[in-house]
Amino acid sequence: MSENNISDIPFRHLLRTIPADYWRLWYVGMIISTVRWLETVVMGVVVYQQTDSAFIVAMITMLRLLPMGLFGAFLGALAERFDRRLTLAAMVSLLALTSTLLFLVAWLGTLEVWHFATASFVNGCGWATDNPLRRTIMGEVMGRDRMATAMALDVGANHASRMIGPTVGGLLLASVGIAGAFVLSVALYATAVAATLMVRTHMPASPGAGAVLARTWESIVIVVKDQRLSAIMLVTIIYNVFAWPFTSMIPVIGRDQLLLGPEGVGVLTSVDGLGAFVGAVLLALWLTPGWHARAYIGGVVVYLLSLIAFALAPETISAGAALLLTGLSGAAFSTLQATTVYLAAPIEMRSRIMGVLSVCIGTGPIGFVWLGWLADWIGAPHATALTGAMGLLALAATWPLWRRL
Repeated sequence: MSENNISDIPFRHLLRTIPADYWRLWYVGMIISTVRWLETVVMGVVVYQQTDSAFIVAMITMLRLLPMGLFGAFLGALAERFDRRLTLAAMVSLLALTSTLLFLVAWLGTLEVWHFATASFVNGCGWATDNPLRRTIMGEVMGRDRMATAMALDVGANHASRMIGPTVGGLLLASVGIAGAFVLSVALYATAVAATLMVRTHMPASPGAGAVLARTWESIVIVVKDQRLSAIMLVTIIYNVFAWPFTSMIPVIGRDQLLLGPEGVGVLTSVDGLGAFVGAVLLALWLTPGWHARAYIGGVVVYLLSLIAFALAPETISAGAALLLTGLSGAAFSTLQATTVYLAAPIEMRSRIMGVLSVCIGTGPIGFVWLGWLADWIGAPHATALTGAMGLLALAATWPLWRRL
């Protein structure tokens, strides 16, 4: 069945054809993302209360991204050496262990900023495996023809978690304290481990999957030589350096400019997730292959414009409206990012190419460091707006490289 034919099938009937293994993997992704956003808001609020430094808040978030840039391509090649299902279960278990340790330290009353920093880096290592592990298995379960639908539904779950995670995190922090937030994280991770072990689709170690460093280099060479893959990676870098880091400033702008408490910051952050969830559902319903590139590039442009509007918003309603737009446009970018890479990559190298994608996503720490430093210098609102404008300029300057995408 071709992708064009699939787009003609009523959505409710298409959902019925999706294998149970896909939904198990979908659930795992939603849980991991929910906990990530829950802990991002909780850590951001607590760290800012302790340090009063926007730079340190940005650094804590940045540490979750750093492993992607450092190890993404390597992990993509390494994933081929092991059963991906069991490796995914092990990584989720590691995330659960990290949250357990944070709970214990919080319960003892000895929680410090360096604990958050260490946990963010370890969790980032787990996150860096998502593309070469969970999403690659998803592609095998769904097949090439349904990959765009698979990613739209996955991105929808990811962004639904951006509504749930921040709201729950803010409420827990205000009502029962930070230890309660980490207890919930551990419980959610436990269900994700169980769902992973229930997946029946196995992707065993690839034949001859040795020489990890050599295979890593081979995947990078292929991306550089392939015009379409290199264009996708370039736009991904621009987004992750100039656009996505603004999320670390939401707690800062929410508290200092909009005068919100922890609950308000959590709800405000969740508006971005609401927009992204709606956007992902719309993409799953109506996106056709001919619009993939337009949705990918257009999503980045609208996202950058919207984050500038958020940074300059004088009150909560307009700030929330801007975040709704960042969510809608971010859904288009996120869905087509993984989809186009998966479809453009050679079949036997998908794990490795998805690992290279993780490296490009992992350039985000550059943006987080820059934005955090600039926010401490000129204030979070102006720093966020200026960085968004720089992203638009970078996209315009590289137009000849991606215009035929």
